[in-house]
Amino acid sequence: MDDLVTERLVLHPLSVLEAERVAAAEPADGDRWAPGYPADGDMAGARRYLTTCAITGDPQPFGPYEIRRREDGYAIGGLGFHGAPDENLTVTIGYGLIPSAHGRGYASEALRELLRFARASGITRVQGDTDHENTASQRVMTAVGMRLVAEDEQLRYYGIVWSPSPESGVGDRWAG
Repeated sequence: MDDLVTERLVLHPLSVLEAERVAAAEPADGDRWAPGYPADGDMAGARRYLTTCAITGDPQPFGPYEIRRREDGYAIGGLGFHGAPDENLTVTIGYGLIPSAHGRGYASEALRELLRFARASGITRVQGDTDHENTASQRVMTAVGMRLVAEDEQLRYYGIVWSPSPESGVGDRWAG
């Protein structure tokens, strides 16, 4: 699977071996990890991916991606899908950056590219959630076109729905 590339970032799909290193927070020679990477969320995402691989096989391209800066190649966070699409072509996403990368628009840039990829791959619905207190994540999801669709005592739920054809140009609303 190829990397997804944006103006400032490379979204690198993790292999099983790379995910094992991230889950254990043990870089190999040649891994370029910024200080603070991997964070707890990156390690949890890598473990979820490894569990999925062991149970149902590798879901790539619907697995985790490492967010790397193009300027220096350093990993500064992760994002990705929580698994393969369901029968309705719905996927759940998650993302996070190390604290030193916050406030630079990296999360929006990375998530925008992941959504573009999902739509081009035939996905019709993407969903994500965040804690009530995580207003930065709420701003990111809103900035990329996701809408608040529900909330409970702990979380706010966001989503975006597209028509089945990416060429239609329709799809910034939640349909249910």
